Amino acid sequence: MHYLNTNTQVMLFKETLNSEIYVDKSLLIEKINPMIRTNGKYIAITRPRRFGKTVNANMLGAYYTKGHDTHGLFEGLEIAKTRGYEDHINQYNVIHIDFSVLPDFCEDYRVYIKNIIRKLKEDLLETYPELTGHEYAGISEMFYATGDSFIFILDEWDSIFNEKYITGDDKIHFLKFLKALLKDKPYVDLAYMTGVLPIAKYSSGSELNMFWEYHFMNERTFEAQFGLTEDEVKKLCSIYTKVSYEELQWWYDGYLMSDGRHLFNPRSVNRALLDGVCRNYWTETGPMNEVADCIEHNVDEVREDIVRMVAGIPVEADLDGYSAIEQEMNTRDEILSAMTVYGFLLYHDGYLSIPNHELMEKYQRVLSRDSMGEIKQIVDRSREIVEATLAADGQKVAMMLETVHDREIPFLQYHDENALACVITLCYLYARKDYRVEREAKSGKGYCDFLFLPKKRGKAAIILELKVDDTAQNAINQIKEKNYIQKAEEYGEVLLVGISYDKKKKRHCCLIEKYMSAKS
Repeated sequence: MHYLNTNTQVMLFKETLNSEIYVDKSLLIEKINPMIRTNGKYIAITRPRRFGKTVNANMLGAYYTKGHDTHGLFEGLEIAKTRGYEDHINQYNVIHIDFSVLPDFCEDYRVYIKNIIRKLKEDLLETYPELTGHEYAGISEMFYATGDSFIFILDEWDSIFNEKYITGDDKIHFLKFLKALLKDKPYVDLAYMTGVLPIAKYSSGSELNMFWEYHFMNERTFEAQFGLTEDEVKKLCSIYTKVSYEELQWWYDGYLMSDGRHLFNPRSVNRALLDGVCRNYWTETGPMNEVADCIEHNVDEVREDIVRMVAGIPVEADLDGYSAIEQEMNTRDEILSAMTVYGFLLYHDGYLSIPNHELMEKYQRVLSRDSMGEIKQIVDRSREIVEATLAADGQKVAMMLETVHDREIPFLQYHDENALACVITLCYLYARKDYRVEREAKSGKGYCDFLFLPKKRGKAAIILELKVDDTAQNAINQIKEKNYIQKAEEYGEVLLVGISYDKKKKRHCCLIEKYMSAKS
């Protein structure tokens, strides 16, 4: 058997339960049970990679299949405590297809789809031998002929769309194949489909418009079942104590549920807790390079947005969605929508931002690419300005800021402190190699513009305050008066940096004072 009532999902879910770190998401089943054999039976869950889609799909397959008794897997989980638990466990024929599995040497869509259809036919003929010898116009006719009904669990439904050999016509054929298999078919008890890409821009003309689509931008129903909640991460930190919750929060937090609670990337949190160190786990593979390539081909459209978000300034946007069938990334909205779908941006209340430090590292690399033009030239000199700051050479810092401003890059012209903050972000990008950089950081009696905290002992911390049409000395005075030094005192030496810009004279000024903490 290939797809029908196999033990594959049973074995994979058992492996998940045996993992050192397992967070119980079985209450997803309680939410899905009432949708079986109703007009809500078509469910599409789209999420970024590594947010638990496949783990949950395996769990559902193991729970519903009548091919195996899986009570032993679920008896200790939350779902076993619910009222309808026994009504649905092991009660259904389950067709489970992982669409990311390709035939050997597959370089053609027809080979791919024929392999899936062949396996479905073989499963049906093996289970229902009475079908042998009959002719059927399509696979859906064979399902009709069984006289049975099925739960379809379709994992990674959109994975084939990422293959280079797939054409636009192939995508349309694939959607029509799924429509013919599933839409308005009485043999479908439930169709549960997962992927990264939304099916369509939610129009009535979509081939799969029967699906209720739950994605990152509209989710409420299943939001707690994909990703780790704050409470779940805090509980894990009480068991695995090598990494603090605060450190995990800074590295991997940043996604929001509908009620404002935060979600963490599960893969990154699990790896950090097991390894005992936070680093970039999630974005090392996957579509980030493709998105970065699209940014490069549309630099004028989006580079301002990227710089602003790296500077910690949310960017207003009215995103219109991003679909599997319309994988175009030629305009600003298409690119930003795609980056949101992939999980590389947070879209909340009409504004975009970079969710966490793990992703910030990726965007910093994007700014260093050759295609960023003048932006890259500024970034390339950021080491010099960091060294000048550490040497307390305020005059050189001011001179280098003048050089950047004189380039007359439109969005870096100063209209307010946010524009100045963008310049500071680019000019000090090199500092992020050795420093944890916080924008609008809470410290003392207020929020300082930039706080640079050393990743390793031995370097001076830096507190940087900006002023437009005011003096650099007043910036330093504000650092002292509002006790911004508080958060940096433990590092010993602290550099107080005041940077001002005079709009009328179009001149920068930088003052740097050294402060030695008594706590060092």
